[in-house]
Amino acid sequence: MASVTYKNVYKRFGDVTVITDLNMEIADKEFVVFVGPSGCGKSTSLRMLAGLEEISEGDIMIGDRVVNDVPPKDRDIAMVFQSYALYPHMSVYDNMAFGLKLRKTPKAEIDRRVKEAADILGLGNLLDRKPKALSGGQRQRVAVGRAIVREPAVFLMDEPLSNLDAKLRVSARAEITKLHKRLGTTFIYVTHDQVEAMTMGDRIAVLADGILQQIDSPRTLYKRPNNIFVAGFIGSPSMNFFNATIVQEEGKMIVDTGDFRVEIPAEKQATFKDVVGKEVVFGMRPENIHVPQYAPPGIVAAPFDVTIEVVELLGHELNIFATSGKNSLVATVDTRLEANVGNKIGLVMDMGQMHIFDKNTEMAIR
Repeated sequence: MASVTYKNVYKRFGDVTVITDLNMEIADKEFVVFVGPSGCGKSTSLRMLAGLEEISEGDIMIGDRVVNDVPPKDRDIAMVFQSYALYPHMSVYDNMAFGLKLRKTPKAEIDRRVKEAADILGLGNLLDRKPKALSGGQRQRVAVGRAIVREPAVFLMDEPLSNLDAKLRVSARAEITKLHKRLGTTFIYVTHDQVEAMTMGDRIAVLADGILQQIDSPRTLYKRPNNIFVAGFIGSPSMNFFNATIVQEEGKMIVDTGDFRVEIPAEKQATFKDVVGKEVVFGMRPENIHVPQYAPPGIVAAPFDVTIEVVELLGHELNIFATSGKNSLVATVDTRLEANVGNKIGLVMDMGQMHIFDKNTEMAIR
């Protein structure tokens, strides 16, 4: 078992810097997810840890050992790739055993590890099959099993579920989470899917343009994002953002977007006193916008009017895409609302859940 540390890590391809000053500590037995859009550097960060990419600057440590110059085979890690990379001519058993055979592990030990991993993953009755006779979900489990038999200090997973259909992905991510609890090993998992990240990770590292934006628990990322990027990336549908000015009128503090005005709760006003009269970015999550008659009791409700442009009924929730003047927004509201395109309706924002960001730095003000 081992911790993982990135210390002032840079990765450059020629004149292009793809990872900038990455600093991160991952505790022993922790499940950390790297998430971000394509090209953000998440897979490169994982590949540097695995030894598949050279580090341009800085140090990566597994436990107390700096592994910058340690060959991949000696880093005590196991990696599961997006493509699974199974040998088509080998059985499930031989695919899982192959790495151990290369290390000249005793035959009895290989047999024990493979059968134990197969039992954990529900592959016991598939050991004689070839990969072509397996479903996508079964191939994914074989790839994970091949990593398990290594008994590594750290598991690395690079978008291992991206080839599965939506229903299978839900069950597979639950299986990987349970596997982490059962094995008690450090897991580092890369995905572009923020739902996977939110449901699987003990902590989530959000990257953009090769820079770590925030690493925190899923709840903290959702409730207290550091900046506009994290606020917009975490959560589905994404947070609504409005260009606004904070104004003070007759003892009240108001967010003025030019098309609608909502009052800031008294207990939050001290936080924003330094930005009164300044332009800011006002953020509100779709699920914190409600139809008045169905709003949760006790919220600090600020009313405003919208015109409905698109309606999405998802069964358990209703997303309405609407405009308020020149501002566009999404609201996730009670399904009892009879919503039709073109309707003008009143909504309320829960101002207890508001976010304000500096317009220039895009950092949260709190």
